[in-house]
Amino acid sequence: MRIFLKIISYIFHPIFIPFFGCILYFTFSSRFFPRPLIDAKLLAIAIITVFIPIVFFFLLRTLGLAGNIFLEKAKERILPLLLYIVLLYLLVLKIIFDEVDFPELHYFFLGVLFSSMTSLILAFLNLKISLHMVGISGLTMFLIALSIYFKVNLLDTLAFLIVANGLVASSRLESKSHSIPELIIGVFIGIIPQLLMLQYWL
Repeated sequence: MRIFLKIISYIFHPIFIPFFGCILYFTFSSRFFPRPLIDAKLLAIAIITVFIPIVFFFLLRTLGLAGNIFLEKAKERILPLLLYIVLLYLLVLKIIFDEVDFPELHYFFLGVLFSSMTSLILAFLNLKISLHMVGISGLTMFLIALSIYFKVNLLDTLAFLIVANGLVASSRLESKSHSIPELIIGVFIGIIPQLLMLQYWL
């Protein structure tokens, strides 16, 4: 069971959440997008939100500024979060998903940006919240919004994400990486920005 929960921690690592959000959008959107466009967007998101942060992490690890990929200490999170915020800011500035052609994804990423900024502020205050719960809870809220917006029944996928929320929380507790309050705060930091963004596109 411990190995299974460890795998869950890797699968739902926060850096994968924006990419998962894009996959959910292109899967369930009722709009037509040419396949080459979808592939190009997903590749761009993978490079910016996954590959660049991973390379940056290994650089920090080489310099002795980071321990493992889960960034167990609050101070270890400051530089990675700063980079992530810069990358998200570039995405929001109409580079990949502008608010005219892709309003849903534009505001999804804006919500992720605000969640990341809040997490950074807390890291500066030496407060360690669960970034895993920030990511998975924000993704779940985005799926609920997509279901309402496109008027499609996504109960199966939503049920899967709800179970994933529980598994991610269990994995963080099992590894003793977080306390229950840190998990709960992470959930709120993930959900609230997405809720605030709904007024602009839902």
